[in-house]
Amino acid sequence: MAKLYFHYSTMNAGKSTLLLQAAHNYRERGMETYLLTAQLDDRAGAGRIASRIGIGEPADTFDASTDLFERVRARMDRGPVACVFLDEAQFLSRAQVWQLARAVDDLGVPVMCYGLRVDFRGELFPGSAALLALADEMREVRTICHCGKKATMVVRRGPDGRAMRDGAQVQIGGNKTYVSLCRRHWREEIEGLRLP
Repeated sequence: MAKLYFHYSTMNAGKSTLLLQAAHNYRERGMETYLLTAQLDDRAGAGRIASRIGIGEPADTFDASTDLFERVRARMDRGPVACVFLDEAQFLSRAQVWQLARAVDDLGVPVMCYGLRVDFRGELFPGSAALLALADEMREVRTICHCGKKATMVVRRGPDGRAMRDGAQVQIGGNKTYVSLCRRHWREEIEGLRLP
């Protein structure tokens, strides 16, 4: 039975690596996959999902105007698809998450979404909020804080090296400015104080 999955984490946890490995596993068994990524994230080149460890695959792109149900249906019209993989799911709109849910329900294809849960301010991305509400299954991809605890938050450092409290929710290509932290150390960074 097809399901809508949401694999979420903070920055640099290996979400894209897991997506690429899972897609490879399908193809290795002779099953076709369909890969999608956000058009605005072109760090690895336009229409490419890539991992920090050096692996990558071409993918179709989506933007705010893309009807993902129609995109998946059009791809399935060209041949069988065993699974849809979507990277940078935090950039989906609520309507697009519903479109993916409809693809699962009406087309019978599993959809695996990978993305960030919260931004540097500790707020949910719209796509992530919708996926948390609608996904059939959610899986946390874990990474660790410098203290060894599970990292669930991320700070964005400004030019002065301090944690930013304000700014645009989306900043593409700023991986070196982001640091994944546990909630306690995120609070220390954001509040600018040392907790006991």
